[in-house]
Amino acid sequence: MLSDESRILAGILLLSLVTVETGGLYLLKIVRGKAEVTPFQEKFARAGHAHAGTLLVLGLVCQLFADATTQTGLWDWLSRSGVPVAALLMPGGFFFSSMGPGRTSPNKLIVLVFAGAALLAAGLTSLGIGLLTA
Repeated sequence: MLSDESRILAGILLLSLVTVETGGLYLLKIVRGKAEVTPFQEKFARAGHAHAGTLLVLGLVCQLFADATTQTGLWDWLSRSGVPVAALLMPGGFFFSSMGPGRTSPNKLIVLVFAGAALLAAGLTSLGIGLLTA
């Protein structure tokens, strides 16, 4: 049985995967030459798409593991939500930092990638410790 927290967040994450599918259509436009992008923008579109899908699926797995811990409060939130929030921040950083015609390097929104990576590490560390100490 899933906790209510895990059930609700898992439902949201599954619905979010539909948006990754939409991003895949844009990526197909790029690969087929139907969208004008620089090689840098193509690489960042691929990275954003890959991170979004992978981290959302990992976020689903984390819900199962979070229910197996005895964590409460901030630690429970971090274990349960760190990966899903990183799944927003990291792809967002790839996409938003490469937007604009002819862009060949990231803008300042690349900071979202690093913020997401930090939250990903914190969430996974919290969940790992929570499982080892349960």
